[in-house]
Amino acid sequence: MLDDLKFIHQRDGQDALGIAAKQWQQLKHNFEFENRELKIENCVNVVYAGMGGSALAGLIGQSWPAYKLPFELCRGYHAPGYVDERTLFIASSYSGNTEETLSALAEAEEKGAKVVVIAGGGQLVERAKAKSYPHLVMPQIGQPRFAVFYNLRALVAVLAAAGLIEKAQLAELDTAADWLHAASQPWLPTVPKADNPAKQLAEELAGKSIVVYTGPQLAPAAYKWKISFNENAKNLAWWSQYSEWNHNELSGWIGQPALKVYGVIELVSNLEDKRIQKRVEVAERLLSGRRPAPFFVKVEGQTILQQLVWAITFGDFVSLYLALLNGINPSPVDLQERFKQELK
Repeated sequence: MLDDLKFIHQRDGQDALGIAAKQWQQLKHNFEFENRELKIENCVNVVYAGMGGSALAGLIGQSWPAYKLPFELCRGYHAPGYVDERTLFIASSYSGNTEETLSALAEAEEKGAKVVVIAGGGQLVERAKAKSYPHLVMPQIGQPRFAVFYNLRALVAVLAAAGLIEKAQLAELDTAADWLHAASQPWLPTVPKADNPAKQLAEELAGKSIVVYTGPQLAPAAYKWKISFNENAKNLAWWSQYSEWNHNELSGWIGQPALKVYGVIELVSNLEDKRIQKRVEVAERLLSGRRPAPFFVKVEGQTILQQLVWAITFGDFVSLYLALLNGINPSPVDLQERFKQELK
């Protein structure tokens, strides 16, 4: 089925697989600030407000480029209580209409925070224009989960312009983009299943609820896998992070029959702390026979940035192929749209 290109084109009506294949280009996008140049001085902390896919860039930044100032990801209606005129408040929403982000922004404005907007349009861009906030406009690509690398590039551009990271790190994104382009070729639809690890893993996961485990460095990628399985494949999935899950979820696997209908994925990085790597080994040994045998995905790349973009993109392809196996068009998220309408 996954080698039938006619079937793929019929099911994948909005060409989500084509978007995934071109994601590397997003990492090289040249953003320019609208309204005025970004000048941030005397900043002591950063708050990044965003939900769902729009929050992912903030999460990725915790691993790379690794923030030098206190950083908080705000995923809710309210800005943190400490926000003041020394806070860089970044409001990010692909649609520009995310109500939680707009609400948190209003509170940050009242507290005099330094505001920057990253959005694809909507109310956020309108507010940025009306109040002369520096802002970056993301190109239109469809769903927010398909624009994660645009968002990451924009965030790095903001932090570099504000002097909070080195501008050379923008060049690192360019290098990682070219590397990812080459590394992702084996996952394309034209590559047969026999030689395509993304198609192979998707078939192994079909019909199962999915859990993704990984360490702190790749935690943003594991969260993206969860989002992609949920929204692309319309498949139940969750994720957890070493070493926290060893302190609680570990025991959850032993109280039920071993033949559980779960697909367990371990994203493994050789750049994680040695103690994290040891925890992976010990958990596998103690849970052998108590949970389904995990699928170990050894993430490729020489740097944490390369490993993050590799893992995120590979997960996207796996989830898209799983969507096809589930008989699903991966692009629409009708239930979320209905939910938003019901809220109104």
